[in-house]
Formats: sequence, structure tokens, C-alpha cells
Amino acid sequence: MDATSRSTRVRTRWIAGLFVVGSACFAAGSLPLLAMALRGNAAGVFFAGSIFFTSAAYLQFHEAANAGPDIHGRQRTHRLARLRPRSIGWWAATVQLAGTIAFNVSTLAAIFDLSTRREETLIWAPDAIGSVGFLVASTLALSELCPRTLCWEPTSREWQVSALNLAGSVAFGVSAVGARILPTTGEPANSMLVNVTTFAGAALFLVGAVQLPAAVSGARRSPGFGRDRPPGSSSAPEPTQ
Repeated sequence: MDATSRSTRVRTRWIAGLFVVGSACFAAGSLPLLAMALRGNAAGVFFAGSIFFTSAAYLQFHEAANAGPDIHGRQRTHRLARLRPRSIGWWAATVQLAGTIAFNVSTLAAIFDLSTRREETLIWAPDAIGSVGFLVASTLALSELCPRTLCWEPTSREWQVSALNLAGSVAFGVSAVGARILPTTGEPANSMLVNVTTFAGAALFLVGAVQLPAAVSGARRSPGFGRDRPPGSSSAPEPTQ
């Protein structure tokens, strides 16, 4: 195994591990029993989970930004950030990273005692933005694998991971709808829906993260489906930036 392959394997394991911990935090924070045990202060658990999500999302963004050779066939020099607007994987990783940052804002604000107006601005709005970001990113990631608009490839580990992430993103989106603050009460519109769908979304992301290392190591180019590439990246060379 060469140094590049070894580095990719290590980075993939870090990404998977960070997503596993972040997902576990979101799943635990959505459990009413934990909220009762923490006397309603479960927001800190969500904030911790969002930090793990952002860390994993940045590693994926870094992978996508630096993947593949440049237009001259030379290995790219790794940078903290790089524009690759022609890469679907880069867009997926970028949007996902932005979504996790929105979750950072939302979950941090939820720790404090805010007015209803500030809850709408600092908690619900970033939560909704983050959920939309995850949904867009997951859709882009799945579309990068599929040769057509919709595809069903359950035997592909890469497809399984992308499909699980998309399903988790849908669950987070439903959670954001239920979390809309009612101006009359200052409470979420449907707390039970929020807890159930947040737990479901976190569980789906956790399962996908557990499968990620195997999906990356087992990825092979097959006729009409997918590409042999690092997670979140595109194999097409681009002009040096």
C-alpha cells in the first residue's frame, strides 16, 4: 500500500469515527430520559455532537478539495481549502460543511435562555438552514454515484452509505419542521416529532458512518455505476488553481 492510499484510509477512519460520535450525541440528546436526567440541559449534548459533525465535514471537504491530479497529471499540493466548482463531490462537501456550521450556531444558542424572537433567529433558523444543507449535500453525493436521476444499487456499499445519509437528512428536515417555534407559547410546534425524527436521522447517519471505511476500501469502478475515487471527491482533473 502506498503512502497516498494509507493516508486516505486513515482520513476515512477519522471521518467515520467523528460522524459516529456526532451521530451518537444527537441520538442521545433526542432521548427524553436523558433530557430529564440533565434537567432539560441536553442542548450541550447536541452542541458537542455538532462539533464532531463539523470536524468530520471539514475532513471530507479537505479530501474533496484536494482529490485527483491537476490538469497536467501532477499530484495536487494539499491546501486547507480549494475551489473546485466543476466537482459535484466538492459541492456536496462544501454544502455539508456549511450545514454543520449552521448546526453549531443553532445548538450553541439553544444552551442559553433566549426570548422567543431570538429562538426563532438563532436556534430555529440555523437549524432549518443546516437541515436543508444536509439534504442538498446528500442529494448531490448520491447523484455523483448515479448515472441517472434515480438509481437503486443496494449491493454497492458506496450507494448504501449515500442512501442512508440522504434518508437521515430527510429525517433531520422533518425534525426542523417540527421544531418551528410557536409565537404563542415559545415552544416547538411538535416536540415528539422533533425527538423521533432527530433520533432516526442520527441513527441513519451513524449506520452510514460505520459502513464508510468498508465502502471506500471496497469501491471499484463498475459498468454504468459509480467511480473509483476517494469519498466526496471527483476523479476529473481540473485546471491548477
